[in-house]
Amino acid sequence: MQRTVLLIDDNAIQAATRQTILKRAGYFVIPALNAERALQQFRENDFPSEINMVITDHIMPNMSGAEFVRELRTFRPELPVMVISGLEEAEEEYRDLNVLFRLKPLLPDNLLASVDRLIRPDAA
Repeated sequence: MQRTVLLIDDNAIQAATRQTILKRAGYFVIPALNAERALQQFRENDFPSEINMVITDHIMPNMSGAEFVRELRTFRPELPVMVISGLEEAEEEYRDLNVLFRLKPLLPDNLLASVDRLIRPDAA
């Protein structure tokens, strides 16, 4: 069964790179450059398939990754979420939000291992 990953990152180059890595590993990836729009799509159930996991950047315009995750947790508390940031101190903002926090740069093997760990916990 193909798993779907929602990838939120305002940096189109980083998003495209991660999307390619995940697609090659067999994941269906839905890219989003805007966290606010992604939340709206969640609320309206407006995705082409069920989202099995979210990967989000931390620093984005209009809505940070932490703000996105706090909102998401109000109606999807169990959805696996991975946050990627270049700021080590940002991890504190995700305390008690049930996320996997990873620092940039995140090598392809580490990205895939982290995604597998969250999306297929039974395989770990």
